Amino acid sequence: MKKRVLILGAGFGGLELASSLSEALGDTIETTLIEQSDHFVFGFSKLDVMFGMAEAAAVRVPYKSIAKPGLRVVRRTITAIDPAAKRVTTDNDVFEADYLVIALGADYDVAATPGLAERGYEFYSVAGAERARTVLPTFKGGKAIVGVCDAPFKCPPAPSEAALLLHDHLEKRGLRDRSEITLVIPFGSPIPPSPDTSKALVAAFAERNITFVPNRKVRALPAGARVAVLDDGTELPYDLFLGIPKHIAPAVVTASGLTEQGWIPVNPRTLETRHPGVYAIGDVANPGTPKAGMFAEGMAKSVATSLIAALSGQGKPVPYPGAGSCYVEFGAGRVGRVDVDFFSGPKPTGAFHGASTALRADKEQFGASRRARWFGLKG
Repeated sequence: MKKRVLILGAGFGGLELASSLSEALGDTIETTLIEQSDHFVFGFSKLDVMFGMAEAAAVRVPYKSIAKPGLRVVRRTITAIDPAAKRVTTDNDVFEADYLVIALGADYDVAATPGLAERGYEFYSVAGAERARTVLPTFKGGKAIVGVCDAPFKCPPAPSEAALLLHDHLEKRGLRDRSEITLVIPFGSPIPPSPDTSKALVAAFAERNITFVPNRKVRALPAGARVAVLDDGTELPYDLFLGIPKHIAPAVVTASGLTEQGWIPVNPRTLETRHPGVYAIGDVANPGTPKAGMFAEGMAKSVATSLIAALSGQGKPVPYPGAGSCYVEFGAGRVGRVDVDFFSGPKPTGAFHGASTALRADKEQFGASRRARWFGLKG
């Protein structure tokens, strides 16, 4: 019988792993990719949706276009995971595997921040970005807050990007002079591993008169007060609140007993869990690197080398390097990039590439190359 690899979740990690296994082993193994949605969305596209630069339908990439040797993509809702048995129960059937890889990402606990659902707008989901998009044109100026409700959260640059793009949006509408923008994040600097990136962002905030509030989280948006209450009790008045909700592991992962302190602990170099033959990659895992697409992709590439070596006897496992890049929107059509390395030295380091229109083209090519590799789509 062919060996069976079961991948849960078709985000950056799941898609890259499935593609790598298909390229190397084809139909000599059975690879099954389970995903409950019918489409994929790049995380950075949600800002495009929120600020009216793209329609939601245009940023959705359908999974039905995937056709790779040895790979079956099934749309299911996962209801139970038995990591010891490598058995997964769904709303329709049961899957068993020789190797199990959990890449289910992070969910959003909007209810963890009282008032966020009723009086604020989260923009980390496509639906949330669409709701924010509908309210932005009705905003007539005033106090706007971009606030992080807890950490860790996906795509560390995104709150800074949202504040800078909000500046552009209000400026285009002639409302910037009558508006105040405040950014609240739980770090001492926008991108802690990269002082140069943080310095450039802080300079951009100052140039645009954006108030930066570091080392704070938003705890609540109380009814009737129109203030955001921070974790130190500070109250910030607002007329518009754009929030990054608390992130949590999917409930089915927590119920499996795999998590510790909210996330799945893994060997940071191999991404193995405490169960033999069971791996976790991407946002649901806790290897000590950020929750971001390119880091999930890097984890997938490492796990692919381990599985290919085990299943074919070819090559050898390549440790996860703990490195990745993030593009950073600076507004005015310019994009920067930070290349971060978490494992090579005694502490994380980040190299900054200054914002430019050339890097915008680089970011667009990044998306196009993944659409081609994972989905077989051109352009």
